[in-house]
Amino acid sequence: MYLNDVHIAYYVGVVVIGLIIGQLVDWANKRLPEYKSVLSKDIITQYQLKGKPNYILMLVTAIIYATLLYTFGIKETLIANLDLIKYLLLTPMLLSVFVIDYKLQIIPNRLNLTIFEIGFLFAFLYGLSNVAITINMLLGMLAGGGGFLLITLLGGLFYGKEAMGFGDVKLMGALGLYFGLSNIIIITLVSFLIGAILSIVLLLTKIKKSDEYIPFGPFIVIATFISMYVPFEQIKTVLMQIFTLGMYHG
Repeated sequence: MYLNDVHIAYYVGVVVIGLIIGQLVDWANKRLPEYKSVLSKDIITQYQLKGKPNYILMLVTAIIYATLLYTFGIKETLIANLDLIKYLLLTPMLLSVFVIDYKLQIIPNRLNLTIFEIGFLFAFLYGLSNVAITINMLLGMLAGGGGFLLITLLGGLFYGKEAMGFGDVKLMGALGLYFGLSNIIIITLVSFLIGAILSIVLLLTKIKKSDEYIPFGPFIVIATFISMYVPFEQIKTVLMQIFTLGMYHG
C-alpha cells in the first residue's frame, strides 16, 4: 500500500521514530534550561526516576513526522531529500523552543546553537549541487537575525525595554539557514500576525494579563511549521490579501 508514492512501511517507521523523538524532546526540555547535557550517561537511570511518558509531545512529533513524509515524499538522491531530512531534524528542536519559551520565557543558547550548527551543515550540503542555494540560505540568516535585532534595538531606544528577546534574534538567524531569504521574511510576517491574533485572544480570555510578558518564540515556531507545509506563493497571496484589506489581486 502506498500513500503519495511512499510505501506504508515508511510511515510506520517514521511514526515509531517520532514517538521516540517526542519523548526525548520532553527529556531535553527538562535538561536544557538547567544547562545540563541532554545525551548524558545517566539518561536512562535519571529518566526512570524522574520522567514520565509525555504522550502529547510523542503524538505531536509522530504526526508531524508522518505528514512531512507525506508532503515531501522520498526521492532517489540524498540531495533531493534534503528538505525532508532538514525538517525532520528541525522539528524536535522547534518543539523544544515552543515548550521552553512558553513555560520559562527563555530559549536556551545551546538549543539555538544546535539549530545554527545543523543549519550550516545543510547550507554546505546544498552548496554541493547549487551554490546559489547556499548563498540564499546565508542571506536568510542575515535577514532573519538582523531584522529581529533591529526590532530589539528600536524597542530599547523608543520604549526603554527590549521589544524582542535576544533568544528570538538568534532563533530567527538560525532559521534563516533552513528557509532562505524569501521564506524567512514570510515567517517573520506570519509570526507577527499570529502573535497579534493570539495575544489578543490570551488577553481577552485573561490567560495573560496586559502587563504580563508573552513569549514570542511559540509564534515563530507556529509560523515556521506553516512555512514547511504551505508553498511560499500561497502564503504570500494570503498575506497580501490581509495587509491590503483584500485589494490585492495577484
